[in-house]
Amino acid sequence: MAYRGGLRASEVTHLKVGDIDSGRMLIRIEQGKGRKDRHVMLSPGMLDLGRNYYREAQPRGWMFPGRNRIVPISTRQFNQALGVACDFAGSGKKISPHTLRHSFATHLLESGAGMGVIQ
Repeated sequence: MAYRGGLRASEVTHLKVGDIDSGRMLIRIEQGKGRKDRHVMLSPGMLDLGRNYYREAQPRGWMFPGRNRIVPISTRQFNQALGVACDFAGSGKKISPHTLRHSFATHLLESGAGMGVIQ
């Protein structure tokens, strides 16, 4: 979600199941940076991954619940999970959620998207 949507760590951790609009292929981000709401594109690949995750985890309320399930995972837990995934993949590099956000923007730019779309 962080890479395919270009989301900030806090935006990923605070996603709710109802924020995914598969009909319009959008994700609603509530209270993002600057306490502003916005929509980001939902790619077909991200929708498939999200559906697979949903079937497996069956989250209620928060898309990525914390240990308590009443609260979302923390950005620290998200960072740790990303580190474990990178170690598992054997990349040998330290990757942060912000690295994923930058990679998203770079790949959009390289594919010919305009700066207005990326911003």
